[in-house]
Amino acid sequence: MAAVVTLGFLVALEFAARRYGTPGPLTLQAREVVFAPKSGGLLYAALALMAVVLTWRERFVAVGAAIGVDLVFLVVRWAADADTAGGHPFGNGALWVTLGAAVVAVTRRTGRERVLLLKGVGLALLLMAGRKTGDTWLLITSKTRPTVLDPYVATADHALGDPSWVVGRIVEATGPVGFNFLDFVYGNLAVAAVVAALYQLRHVAAERRFPRHHLVRTFLVIGLVGPAFYMIFPVVGPLFAYGTGTEHWADVSLWAPDMPPSAPWAVADLWPRTPPPVEVPHSVPFDGITPRNCMPSLHTAWATAIFIHSRRGPRLLRHAGTFWLVATVCATLGFGYHYGADLIAGVVFTLTIEAALRAYDRGWDRSAVRLVAHGTVVFTAFLLSYRWLPLEMARYPWVAGPLLLLATASVIHAYVRTTGLWSRGTVPAPRPVPPPELV
Repeated sequence: MAAVVTLGFLVALEFAARRYGTPGPLTLQAREVVFAPKSGGLLYAALALMAVVLTWRERFVAVGAAIGVDLVFLVVRWAADADTAGGHPFGNGALWVTLGAAVVAVTRRTGRERVLLLKGVGLALLLMAGRKTGDTWLLITSKTRPTVLDPYVATADHALGDPSWVVGRIVEATGPVGFNFLDFVYGNLAVAAVVAALYQLRHVAAERRFPRHHLVRTFLVIGLVGPAFYMIFPVVGPLFAYGTGTEHWADVSLWAPDMPPSAPWAVADLWPRTPPPVEVPHSVPFDGITPRNCMPSLHTAWATAIFIHSRRGPRLLRHAGTFWLVATVCATLGFGYHYGADLIAGVVFTLTIEAALRAYDRGWDRSAVRLVAHGTVVFTAFLLSYRWLPLEMARYPWVAGPLLLLATASVIHAYVRTTGLWSRGTVPAPRPVPPPELV
């Protein structure tokens, strides 16, 4: 059932993208079977995810085959003088091996072994498709939302002390070293997630089954649900709404490489030197190429998910999860991609999804419903207050700011307390309902 829903969602996005004259996620992924991929590292990360169901011998064979296929592609492209602009020279081999594993599962495996291998292939393909789905979603937001609500969020962000402007000046002061370091962290979030997921799934090959809950599920649900709020609350971020937009133009060129930067559309050239003035906010028209992908911050949401799932790992993994969360927050603010209001919304968003997924696995009871409802109410209150009370929040920052932080802390405390009780068995899971024929 889940596979059918996912496939239907991808097909719907494909048609939506075609409506705007661009290939959708299925076409983009299919092209990487032959053409230079956008992210070779992500394809190899997906291959590593699939390899959790293989034996060590099969893993060495899979990686060796992937490297061999990439070398063949490299030689052919060099001989044909093929243009690989905008793509990576490697990665096709990982996709070929992943697809080959699906063929092996159907033709050479039976029973539980076939199901297990197909699950591994499915996770790998979902990770690959997740990137393409995100690209398509962002394109749709830029085409269907001609106006943005940045003045509302920027005004509300005064209550938090305009953190994007503060961190932006700090990153600017660190020069190329600080910028490149944070850019590496920001750009390799998916790879960090795969590392954490590999630790969680390290026993799959031996036990011949997947754990009930793991990081990949949370990642996929965040990527599936999150963009829907981009359509409800379109925001482009401080860099584009209040800056020149040229410093990170490479990101925007993904959608329209021949279009000029978005600076002419900016409200004013203020970021990161001067916070915007406190005045009555209003929606503003914006270009048709910049993604409206700020509310909530999904980069922060995903980094929070990595942090949560690394808590039960060894010390090195726990430290890495903490580092990636802190560095991602610094990057999203320091690069001008997000407001502080986006970040706290992203944290609450992730904790609510995590709670719902864990409740789905263990069974819904009063504590689960209360936890998910708590997160949903706080997240909804954030969006409503940013939209309808931004001026009051800016005028009374010493009231609004602590309230926002306390609301976020309340969700964090409720999540930690409730899931802690679940893990210790203090709150028993509800009894499963017997089938009608047994009643």
